[in-house]
Amino acid sequence: MTKNVSGVARVERIEQAILLMRGEKVMLDRDLADLYGVETRELVQAVKRNIDRFPEDFMFQLTTEEFNDLRSQIVMSSWGGRRRAPYMFTEQGIAMLSSVLRSKRAVSVNIEIMRAFVRLRRMLASHADLANKLMALERKYDRQFKVVFDAIREIMSPAQPPRRRQIGFHTSN
Repeated sequence: MTKNVSGVARVERIEQAILLMRGEKVMLDRDLADLYGVETRELVQAVKRNIDRFPEDFMFQLTTEEFNDLRSQIVMSSWGGRRRAPYMFTEQGIAMLSSVLRSKRAVSVNIEIMRAFVRLRRMLASHADLANKLMALERKYDRQFKVVFDAIREIMSPAQPPRRRQIGFHTSN
């Protein structure tokens, strides 16, 4: 990832950093620190100094198993130096980070991250709406196209070889 984030974080970079973990859309402490322009340890220290602002539904640390799974999914050399499993921040936890990291950059990055979460929610909602419309169309037209689908299945099924008649004279005994 590029360290050059002038003013507002690039949208694509933020959207790529949003992961799904434990059924929540989250971002990794390392990715957030990179976006905010601070070291990961600085971000974690700031959070730990204000731990009462980060309940478990705002932030959680990955288990060893989750960390190993994540490492295998995201093959990156920078993972090697980590001693502890990373922290994951939910949308609410990311919003809370702006009160802990009080820089202008943190505020502008937070605004862009919140916008990315909203875009993601809208996109998921539109995909769900499209899937529902498609299922309704399938149900509506299934009966009408049953004949067509049956004909296609018949064409696709292997043809039975023609029955061969024996050559020569036959006697009926």
